[in-house]
Formats: sequence, structure tokens, C-alpha cells
Amino acid sequence: MAIADDNIILNPEFDGGLDGWSGSGCKIELHDSLDDGKVLPATGKYFVAATGRTDTWNGVMQDVTARLQRKTAYEVAATVRLSGANVSPCEVRATLAVQTADGRQQYIAVGKLQASDKDWAQLQGKFLLNSTVAKATIYIEGPKAGVDLLLDCLVVKRAQKAPPCSPPDFENLEYGANIIQNSNLDDGLNCWFPLGPCALAVRDGSPRVLPPMAQESLALDDEPLNGKHIHVTGRTQTWMGPAQIITDKLTLHATYQVSAWVRVAGQMSGAQNINIAVAVDSQWLNGGQVLARDERWYEIGGSFRVEAKPASRVMVYVQGPDAGLDLMVAGFQVFPVDRKARVKHLRKITDKVRKRDVVVKLTGTDGTVIQAAECVEVRVRQVSNSFPLGACIMRTNMDNEDFVDFFTKNFNWAVFGNELKWYWTEPQRGQVNYADADDLLKLCSDNGMCVRGHCIFWEVDNMVQQWVKTLSTDDLSAAVKSRIDGLLTRYKGKFRHYDVNNEMLHGSFYQDKLGKDIRATMFKTASELDPDALLFVNDYNVEGMCDIRATPEAYIEQIIGLQEQGAPVSGVGLQGHVSNPVGPVIRNVLDRLAVLGLPLWFTELDVSAANEYVRADDLEVMLREAYAHPAVEGVMLWGFWELFMSRDSAHLVNAEGDINEAGRRLLQLKKEWLTHAHGHADENGEFKFRGHHGAYHVDVVTPTGCKITQEFTVDKDDSPMVLNINV
Repeated sequence: MAIADDNIILNPEFDGGLDGWSGSGCKIELHDSLDDGKVLPATGKYFVAATGRTDTWNGVMQDVTARLQRKTAYEVAATVRLSGANVSPCEVRATLAVQTADGRQQYIAVGKLQASDKDWAQLQGKFLLNSTVAKATIYIEGPKAGVDLLLDCLVVKRAQKAPPCSPPDFENLEYGANIIQNSNLDDGLNCWFPLGPCALAVRDGSPRVLPPMAQESLALDDEPLNGKHIHVTGRTQTWMGPAQIITDKLTLHATYQVSAWVRVAGQMSGAQNINIAVAVDSQWLNGGQVLARDERWYEIGGSFRVEAKPASRVMVYVQGPDAGLDLMVAGFQVFPVDRKARVKHLRKITDKVRKRDVVVKLTGTDGTVIQAAECVEVRVRQVSNSFPLGACIMRTNMDNEDFVDFFTKNFNWAVFGNELKWYWTEPQRGQVNYADADDLLKLCSDNGMCVRGHCIFWEVDNMVQQWVKTLSTDDLSAAVKSRIDGLLTRYKGKFRHYDVNNEMLHGSFYQDKLGKDIRATMFKTASELDPDALLFVNDYNVEGMCDIRATPEAYIEQIIGLQEQGAPVSGVGLQGHVSNPVGPVIRNVLDRLAVLGLPLWFTELDVSAANEYVRADDLEVMLREAYAHPAVEGVMLWGFWELFMSRDSAHLVNAEGDINEAGRRLLQLKKEWLTHAHGHADENGEFKFRGHHGAYHVDVVTPTGCKITQEFTVDKDDSPMVLNINV
């Protein structure tokens, strides 16, 4: 590995022995070889071994305090290896430990990989310091106790800015064109083949209309299907089904919607998972899933996108039901989505859902229509949109004034990434600390922002702190009560929402330990302690139709079950960690959940795409679908700043503050959703416009130059709003 000239690590290849280096809870030794010459340096003459390790955090470290700059992105490359007897592959991590100028301790995860004792591997990562530091130390750590950790070289240098990317070339893309050949089976099984030793046949008796989600995208009103379907028999494995090669039909970065009718026949032992899979060389993409509970025809819908270099082989196939069951597929559609056409459609819906007619009525002081009213100029400017649009923030972000500036200027709601979670506020039993949450809450309060409380409990086992897992049933029950009492009593009236027990579709820790009633009890207790807070369920993958544990029906069933137990569920949270979103698929899920009559929120929205123009399109899809749906009452982004998001290639602002195309798209939408109107009153003294809900400023200027200014708010209502202004 070449040593960068701007490397801030001193003695990076150990040419100066161990100068500048020390062991973290262990010894470090300099070597030119190990194991009788079997282990040699990857570069240079020497490497270092961390030995006598008794914990995962033991390793090799160097103080870099004087050489780091705040608000500067750094990239890290470490050449590492394991050593020892009978060593299994282990995780190796690079971590930056920081003590801020005000004494707070922070641990910044830089990068990680699975290392082995077979060869050297390069660990890579990036980090950014938000705050001024009193001390900063970089650690190479991670393997389990007893495993020796080898470090050959470490480079920490200022990160190079990624070269600007270009918008994808979709000039020759035929939107809405089905790339599946012989989809209607008029030519028998031509272009189709069985995946595995199963048998395909063409039979009649399937639906004669396209599935609704495909109809919505394609805007078709006729009945294009002929009633034929592929019938698969002799399935001895779940992955067996009909397949087709589509390699030369795909365009890089284009979003493809997937749609079909599917059915299962045979002696079912339970609900059957049916999946449309896309094999891109060695990579597997999920094109959509549905859970079949009986022998009806089911609509399956989803999407996929190929973003890597052109693949040598792409195959699409249908799989999933138990071996021995017959599988039927009809009306199979895979087509590129025309997102611009969808935008036009959504703008019309948005006009109905998020706007209201307003009449500015000008009268004289006696209430009569003023003379020469048509000469009066009216200028209307919307100051803010009332639709909740928020973002995730963490305590460390507060130290970066650029982050705070973007956050407070562009969002009106907030949610904390970790700082309210139980594992953060009480990492060890009895050591309760709300300092970080208090700091964040003050920032939001000072800027007039509403805040969601995320989360009181987290039902997924690996998100429960270890000391909680060791408690007896009685002690766990007491700890749960102490947690909810302490949190909601301390912050009564401060948080507008609470995610009560996060991800109950995907975890069951508290229910398994404390019984089926504990979830409803959590909701009831929270309502008693803070009656004004809306109490949410919150889960992931529901909106994408890609997870059989998180279907809309499963979510509805869970919510109704809680309500039947007396739980005051008052909101439905869709996390929204989506990939290659398709509007009609998202809309379909929202429509199904809307039957509950509860507010729907996207609570943790992020989209991930390496090309920032594609990412911008994905973000626009999600925001427009949410804004255009009457049941959606708010959207929270799960971050926006590079290196402070849970998903890679999801940021809107680069680490050092540059707004990328996705960020610009957000700002464009916010501008579009502000109404401005300018004109003259009519002969009846009225000026009419239709505007987005929110706060407004109006100037009325008479022919004599007199200007009257007024502030007003347009609330949601079907009837026109009349604003009387005396001139």
C-alpha cells in the first residue's frame, strides 16, 4: 500500500520501530516475520502485533490530536491480519476515540471488515470530526480475546472529494414497455425455461386484467390478458419455477417495476411465500414478494434496479412455495417506470389533497366593496408549509454549525437517532443519563421544532442491552416500568409522538419474556403518563412489499390486535428505508393501511443510490407519494449528512457541507410546495387563489400607494377560506 504524502499517522509502516504507537489494554510487538517466515510484511520491512488481548477493544493505537481538523472528512486504510492458534475469522474495526473540549467522550466508528489469519486485508473507512477536540486517538481493535491482531500499515488522510457524476442516459429507454418476452404465452413457452428439474405447461383460467399496480403505472383501461398462465409442476425445491433471461433488455440505473398474478395449488401446510427474484451474475435482487394463504390468485408487485457495470447474465424467475406445491404465474410484467409521467399525475392529486381555495376579500371600513377595487394590487407569499417534514439528528451533529444551519432552515420536525433509546440513556443498570437528549431537545425547542420520541422500547433482541437480557422475569418487569415511568414523566409534554415498542413485526424480546399483554400495557402506561402524545407502532419494509414478515396485512392485524387489548395506538409508522421505489407500489401500501383511519407517517425515510441523480429521483418519488396521500400526515428523513446516516450513498449533503443533487431536489420540492400569488382584485373586491396549507404573508397596495400587510394561515378544509381585509 502506497503511503500518502498527507498521511497524518506518524511512523505508519513502523520504520521507526514503535515510536508513536502504543497498546490499548495489551502489549504490542514489532516483527519482520512470524510463524517461521510464513507471515511477512505486506509492505515495508515491519509490522506490529497486539498480543495478550483480553477484550475486543484491545489493540493498536496512536494519538492524532494535534493533526486533525474539525469539519474535515478523512479516509482511513489499514492493512490488518489475525494470528494465533485455531483462529477463526473475526471482525477488525478502526475506531476514533474523541474527548471534546467540554469533556464529552465520543467513539466514532470508522470502518470494519472480517479478517483472517490467511492473508493481509485492507480495512477502509471515513470519518468527520464535528467538534473541537481535546484529545483524539485512533484504534485498530475488534477481534475476540486471545486473538493476536497484526497491523502492517495505517493511512489517515484527508478524503478526496468524489468526482461529479452525470445523470443516467435514458434517451433510448422505452417507458412502460414489457421486457419479458412472450409474457402473454401466445407462443407457448417460447423464451421461458424451468429453473431446476420441474415442468412448465401453458394453461387457461387466470385473470384477464393486469394487476392494479401495473395498471396504475401503465394507465391501461382495457383488458390486455388472455387468461393463460404458466403452470409449474414437479417442484422438489422452493427455488424452482419459471425463468427467463433478460440480460440485453436492461438499462443501467433505470427503475423497473415488477408485476404478476401468482397462485399456489396443492396441500399447503401454511401461508406460502412467493417471490420474484432477479439474479444479476452472482448478485440476487428482490423483485417483490407476497404471502399466499389459500389457492386464490394474488397480485405480486415490486421493483429492482441494476446499478453496477453491465452484467454478463441477468435472469428473472418466480420461486418460493414449499416443494411439492404447484406454482402458477400469469401476466408477468417487467417494465421501466416513467417517473416524469407519475409526477404530473401526483401534482394533480396534490392540488386536491394539500391545497385550499382562498378568497382575499377587500372592503371599505363600512364593510362595502371599495371603489375601483380592480386597481388594488394583491401580493401573496407563503412563508412556510405546515406539512411536517423533519429529520434525524444526533448529539454530535450539534457541534457542527453547518449541519445545524441546514437542519434548522429546512425542517420543522426532529427525531433523535440514538439519544432517547434505552440502551443509550441507561447502558448499565441504574446509570441513567439524559444529558444528550436534553441538549438535543433544547436545540429543537430554541428553533420552534416539534420532536418525535424514538423510542421507548425496542423489541428486536440484538438491540436490547446485555444487562436487561440477564434480568429475571420480575426484575425485567420492574425495569420496564422504571424505564417508561422515568422517561415519560421527565419529558411529559415535550415529545409530540412516541414510538412505543419499535419493530414488533421483526422482534419479540419483551413479549417472549413478559407475555403477550406487555405490548398493550406499554401503550396504556405511556398514554396515562403523557396523554397528549400520539403513540405509534413503527416498523420497516412494510412499504416495499419485499418482506413477508412485514406485509401491510400483518401490520394491520398487529395494530387491530393491540387495539382489541385496549392499547391506544394513535399512529402508524412506516420507517421508509427504501430502495428503487415505484410510486404505485408505495401508494398501494398506503391505501391498504389507510383503512385503519390512523395517521400514517414515514418515520425514518432514506433512499440509497450511488448515482446522486438516481438518488434524487428516488427521494422525489417518496416525498411526492407521501405528500399526495391524504392519510400521510408527516415525513421524517433518517438523516441527510454524509457519514451520519445508517445507509451508504443516502446522503443529501456531503461530509464537508456540499449539497448534492438529492439535496437540491429536496430544496426544489420545498420551494414548489410554497404558494405565491400576485394580481389585482376583481370588480367585487376579491382576489382568489388556491394555495398549499401553511403560513402566509399578504400585501395589499392601493392606487394611492397605501400598503396594508397581514399574516394568515391556510388550514386544511374543503370549503374556501375567506380573508377579510379592510382597505
